Amino acid sequence: MLRRSKGFTLIEIAIVLVIIGLLLGGVLKGQELITGARVRNLISQQEGIKAAFFGFQDRYRALPGDYAAADTNINCAGGCPNGDGNGRIDNTNAGGAHEEIFAWTHLTAAGFLNGSYAANSAVTTPGDDNTPKNPYSQYVQLVYDAVYGDPGATSPSKHNVKTGSQVPVEIIAEVDRKIDDGKPYSGSFLFSNYSESTAPDETLCVQTANWFIAQSETNCGGASLL
Repeated sequence: MLRRSKGFTLIEIAIVLVIIGLLLGGVLKGQELITGARVRNLISQQEGIKAAFFGFQDRYRALPGDYAAADTNINCAGGCPNGDGNGRIDNTNAGGAHEEIFAWTHLTAAGFLNGSYAANSAVTTPGDDNTPKNPYSQYVQLVYDAVYGDPGATSPSKHNVKTGSQVPVEIIAEVDRKIDDGKPYSGSFLFSNYSESTAPDETLCVQTANWFIAQSETNCGGASLL
């Protein structure tokens, strides 16, 4: 006697498809939530540093890192390194000091940023004890320079806040869309190849003056102009 093999009914197949759809939807929604959280984290860090910069300037009539009377007027543990007071947060001032590193000591000791960073006048490189990091474990930077925008063009030196490197291009592009014009070479938030480790490759992060989303590059960065 022949036995007929029993297959799935249309209802069973439909139920399986619904379950698969729900699982895929959950995964995609989870990825979307993670992306959104990372974007908000980067924006919050950038906006917090900018607010601290202007708050410090308003209180002391000087710039963090560049403040020449920091050791007198700010209570830093072990003493505050002084800048040269020339109105710029230089990455190497005339005396060879790194004011862009001093800035974090000044801002945290003065209460404008959370954390506790300590630098002395001899420090030359960012470290975990003197400089904050972005969500991708790369050092951020507050400095007066022209390391932003189109690397093939000449940008004027300005004070800016660097996100640091190793930021996926889709994240940096979404940050740009939310706080600026969504373009890497215009507005107040621009592409930057600043890094203390592996510098972002502009050709992998930007294509024809737009963020190169299709490339899915994981090492990009940006800068907010002040």
